[in-house]
Amino acid sequence: MMRNWSNLYFGEVLKLNEIERIDNNDIMGKYQKTENILNDIQNIIEVSQKEAYRAVNTILTQRNWLIGYRIAEEEMRGENRAEYGANIIKKLSKELTVKYGKGFTKTNLYNFYMFYKYFPQIFHTACGKSERVLSWSHYRTLLQVKDDAARSWYEKEAYEQIWSVRTLQRNVDTQYYHRILQSQNKQIVEQEMKEKTADFHNDKLEFIKNPVIAEFLGLSSNIDFTETQLESCIISNIQKFLMELGKGYAFVARQQHIHTEKQDYYIDLVFYNYILKCFVLIDLKTSRITH
Repeated sequence: MMRNWSNLYFGEVLKLNEIERIDNNDIMGKYQKTENILNDIQNIIEVSQKEAYRAVNTILTQRNWLIGYRIAEEEMRGENRAEYGANIIKKLSKELTVKYGKGFTKTNLYNFYMFYKYFPQIFHTACGKSERVLSWSHYRTLLQVKDDAARSWYEKEAYEQIWSVRTLQRNVDTQYYHRILQSQNKQIVEQEMKEKTADFHNDKLEFIKNPVIAEFLGLSSNIDFTETQLESCIISNIQKFLMELGKGYAFVARQQHIHTEKQDYYIDLVFYNYILKCFVLIDLKTSRITH
């Protein structure tokens, strides 16, 4: 029964790919000539970038869902399913990391598994196309929401209101769903949210900075854009200062990439003090400090 469903699903995926190859890549139909050649070319470039990003995200989301589905299918064969599933993920992570790189950690594979568990019907419709499909970064944020009703509401709002990933993350962090439910004046709560997330939608090239996309495409993560020339000079001087000032400081890394269940971070400087036996992290911030 599972095998028949699997074959049916892959047939539906082929239909989905055919549909989205037309919908997502038809930038020719969106071109409109005006009397301003600069504006026209800028529009062509920006539309092309958005379409490319959407196409990559669609395939990435499909890939991760399918991986999660396959892990869940394999897990059903074990008598002790939880333990068997954990062993599968551990083994897969080790073998896939050797072949494909760090994108297949145990945490990532578990997220793919939970993605399928939380959204089992996302592609399983008559035509193989979900009514609404967000980016993988959106779904990774939604996995943090354990309440089914809240998660469904966030998914619906993120799609209909075109929330960026940062907007969705902020709303999850600040319990926006529960505050809306409890508020007697929902418009005030909604307006405050829009004001506080307005800047999240201004960066047209934010997708280029997404390490998940770079990792998926097999590109090295380039973090140069995260530092202005001033910041770079400050960090260099802090690094030299600490190395000269104290005993026991060993330089570990600069722009150290770390990943949490919420998002990706880059720590400006990482030292280890072998006398105190602890790490020293230095990060320049122009905004709110987080963990």
